[in-house]
Amino acid sequence: MSTPGRGLHGHVLDTLGPEITAGEYPPGSVLRTDELAQRFDVSRSVMREAVRVLESMHLVESRRRVGVTVRPKAEWNVYDPQVIRWRLAGADRPHQLRSLTVLRSAIEPVAARLTAQHATAEQCAELTECALGMVAHSRGHQLEGYLRHDVAFHRVILTASGNEMFARLGDVVAEVLTGRTQHDVMFEDPDPAAVTLHVRVAEAVRARDADRAEELTREITVGALRELDILVP
Repeated sequence: MSTPGRGLHGHVLDTLGPEITAGEYPPGSVLRTDELAQRFDVSRSVMREAVRVLESMHLVESRRRVGVTVRPKAEWNVYDPQVIRWRLAGADRPHQLRSLTVLRSAIEPVAARLTAQHATAEQCAELTECALGMVAHSRGHQLEGYLRHDVAFHRVILTASGNEMFARLGDVVAEVLTGRTQHDVMFEDPDPAAVTLHVRVAEAVRARDADRAEELTREITVGALRELDILVP
């Protein structure tokens, strides 16, 4: 699926990006822009624009008289939502899901504690609305509707924490939640216990119970790791 708003170079990225992140071009591989332009039937200017995007993600680097060189995985911008999406679509999915879920387990409980302390009345109401939306879509194979409310719930937790670093992880969490659904790394219906935990987190935040909000959110992330043990061994 092409990335909206990227035109011809988006078409190139939708193929070349996943190939690089899947290891089809190992680190140190040299890509020739002229050859790539011919392969994708695009102009060299379009190809250069695609390369600039890949450079911004630290997937490649351009050198005069050398070409476009694939960088080591350790140098990739692994927080870039597009890089996450590409990795989740490939063979690296199990490792990527586990890595991102461990990240969530380290960050989100602390964010929930801060949210209970700092959230505005409007943010508390939004969190409750998201949790109730999750409940409403938790049966009958409504995973897309459930996902929409789940992503919104976790964005509120990260944003309402008042910590701008946590808030910037909203897109990262959105990608892992979306990837779980799109790549069928989910039960047919969400775990009822997990759905209930989200409602209880919203209640704890509204009650300004920081300890409870942190404890319940940790239960959510631990449960997500357990699901991976079952579904993506």
